[in-house]
Amino acid sequence: MLLTPRLELAPITLPVVEAILAEDRARAEQSAGAAFPAHWPCRSLLEQSFYLSIDDVRADPHTRLWGDHLMILREGKRRVVGSVIFNGRPGFDGVAELGYGVEENAQRRGLASEATQACVAWALEQDGVQAIRATTFPWHRASLKVISRLGMVPVETREHDVLGEMIVFEVRRSAAIANAA
Repeated sequence: MLLTPRLELAPITLPVVEAILAEDRARAEQSAGAAFPAHWPCRSLLEQSFYLSIDDVRADPHTRLWGDHLMILREGKRRVVGSVIFNGRPGFDGVAELGYGVEENAQRRGLASEATQACVAWALEQDGVQAIRATTFPWHRASLKVISRLGMVPVETREHDVLGEMIVFEVRRSAAIANAA
């Protein structure tokens, strides 16, 4: 678990994923130890977040759920307001891909920045991790703001089949260490 001034970042576990896929809110909340928003998460959002099948997650949750955290508010009622997802443990290249989301009622409060900063700092301290990447659209201002706060720089572009160009940003371990000094 990671702590920030306003958030507890609780690891996403296989029981949480299984309960969400089964659309069993009570079991998901019990497994997470916190209430979920009324419309989040849902099966379709979870399926978008995990590029691999649930069978792959079940086969190796330690690798597939590496670094994934739920954002839980520390003040008031324990409630999940978002998540930070890495698309699994980095491969031989040492690069981890980052994704994040905050439910609508908790947006525009800096929670995504707070959570991603803590998770990126944690990830860059892990053995074998050389860089963290995040991908977004040039028009997605909220995501661009979070990315800029992480100290990420653009490294390439990709094409989305429907929505067009996406920018890939990266922060490297060496840059993070230099900025901390």
